[in-house]
Amino acid sequence: MGTTTFLAVVLVMAVITALVVVALYNKLVRGRILVREGFSGIDVQLKRRHDLIPNLVSTVSGYSDFERSVLEDLTRLRTQAIGDDSVADKQRDENAISAALKNLFAVAENYPDLKASSNFLDLQQELAEIEDAVHKARRYYNATVRDYNTLIEAFPSVLVAQAFGFESAEFFELETIAEREVPNVDFQNDAGK
Repeated sequence: MGTTTFLAVVLVMAVITALVVVALYNKLVRGRILVREGFSGIDVQLKRRHDLIPNLVSTVSGYSDFERSVLEDLTRLRTQAIGDDSVADKQRDENAISAALKNLFAVAENYPDLKASSNFLDLQQELAEIEDAVHKARRYYNATVRDYNTLIEAFPSVLVAQAFGFESAEFFELETIAEREVPNVDFQNDAGK
């Protein structure tokens, strides 16, 4: 093999390597952009939920003996969540808002006039629709995070990710403690009947 042939082979290998690196880099950039887009979708839905909370608080506060601490807690959490920047902070505060909203609706059960109010029912329906949209946005975001993180950790893209400083993204989980609890099923009491 001559020097010219050897140089040609080396040049071809260098070009192929460069093309692979560029392709992997572009794939990583696309994944990072999809993650940002997915989080933006969650953020939009959470902003809708934040915008609904003052209307809900206003409607409920019209009932003079309604528990003020529930309303104050919800208002405080909303203000805190609006200022969150990181996924972890947003996740923590949004989970607290979900728990506070659950508490609000549980307390509202004690007020038949409030439960029958068309304004309250409309807000409750709108909140349910927003929660559904948040759930869908969260599923999309977490799917993009899964794909992106897989790309960052898989070979050979892990080499490009490390060389260019790509970092894994955090999943976004909104859930209450009740969703994590395993139901207690007792078959022994049913068997003896």
